[in-house]
Amino acid sequence: MSETIGETSVAVPVKRRLPNGVVMSYGFGSVAYGAKDAAFGTFLLIYYNQVLGLNSFKVGLVIMGALVLDAFIDPMVGILSDRTRSRWGRRHPWMYASALPIAVGWLALWNPPAGSETFLLGWLFVTAVITRSAVSCFEVPSQALTPELTTDYDERTRVTAYRYLFGWAGGLSIVLLAYGVFLTARPDYPNGLFNPGGYHNLALVSAALMVAAILVSSFGTHGEISRLPRVETQPQPFGAVLGELWNTVHNRGFVVLILAGVCAYTNQGISYALANYFYAYAWQLSPGALQLLPLTLFAGATAAFVIAPRVGRTTSKPRAACVFVISGATVYASFCALFLFDLLPPPGWSRVAVLFPLFAIQTALSVCSFILGASMMADVVEESQARTGRRNEGVFFAGSFFVQKCTSGLGIAVAGAILALAGLQDKIDPATVSPAKVHNFVLSFILIYGTLALVAAFLFTKFPFGRAEHEARLAGLAAAENEGVPHVP
Repeated sequence: MSETIGETSVAVPVKRRLPNGVVMSYGFGSVAYGAKDAAFGTFLLIYYNQVLGLNSFKVGLVIMGALVLDAFIDPMVGILSDRTRSRWGRRHPWMYASALPIAVGWLALWNPPAGSETFLLGWLFVTAVITRSAVSCFEVPSQALTPELTTDYDERTRVTAYRYLFGWAGGLSIVLLAYGVFLTARPDYPNGLFNPGGYHNLALVSAALMVAAILVSSFGTHGEISRLPRVETQPQPFGAVLGELWNTVHNRGFVVLILAGVCAYTNQGISYALANYFYAYAWQLSPGALQLLPLTLFAGATAAFVIAPRVGRTTSKPRAACVFVISGATVYASFCALFLFDLLPPPGWSRVAVLFPLFAIQTALSVCSFILGASMMADVVEESQARTGRRNEGVFFAGSFFVQKCTSGLGIAVAGAILALAGLQDKIDPATVSPAKVHNFVLSFILIYGTLALVAAFLFTKFPFGRAEHEARLAGLAAAENEGVPHVP
């Protein structure tokens, strides 16, 4: 049953446990974002810097500019998705339509024509905007399905955990293929990270994987369209739409999560962009170790898939997210400290035996915090509905995605600045690099990373409600819907 409030007819989704097949197919869609994010965040800077020969600081600024510009598309996608009316509902038309543009933009990004530095930087800017905008057209509507599929407080954490598990699986599959197949050492490229042909092949495979994930997820959740909230939206002037958007996002829980996300996703962007520099200059991992690395990181992500829902059922999501953020930063600082104080074993398998368990633990803690944060964002939807009378899932998750994009670009720019400050901005052979430069590089990174983590943890403690408030709000919405009157919190 639905109610009409202002210009929109809204309904409360069913509180239920979803079939495993639906959860699996829905989660599988995150393979697309994971594959894109891993290649974009881990390899794009080093490809345009070390392979194509562009200055790292300029590349970082261009990527940041492209992502910030593109991020403003996300709120529009969210608004349009919320207001889409079709026999396939609000989300699925966008999800299906995104597959081809993502593939085309992605292949162009990794296959620039020959040209001057200015031309290549321009090509990077344009293709990055196209690719990320196309990704928005899938990811924003797809994420908006989480609060629509169920209102169950714990089921949302389970659904989100599957999305993160598959997202990490997609991303680490690309990393595994990169280090194990496409960017391996060859006679003409002893360091496979500098082989341009490897990046071209990696782009082709990752494009195919992204398209497959999008279509599988869209088809797999298609049968749920009839069970999603039925929202009838009447045409409104653009000014009224903007006013509705402001009233929607003027929400304390949303603001807290967005600010925490700024810190957390900036850290993620920095660490992704600098990962290969750490592996080459600081950790000095062998090709064999790099091939095992994705499995180590996936072990951490899998642990988070098990841990986060269980912790979410037994304690406060905000409190747990805070603890996970602080713990993850502490572990990250520990292996950086081992390097800075020269306590690591010499390069080789003994060093791997020390570092890889720490990598897995830090990954698990970090992913747990992201899972709980995304689950809390889904819970914000009903708080907003109780306050405004509207369900604007697309707007909320567009805001979250907006932050991810802006901060991943900011992270890459900060990474480029860290490299420049440390003197690693140009092509330098890891065998001849100055130890002082590497020391400064690691120290600068961990100081920035630790500061942002502490701020994110503090912000999570300011999230305004938990399980009890959520359940009370659902009961009030259900009662109001049955009576046909708006619910006032």
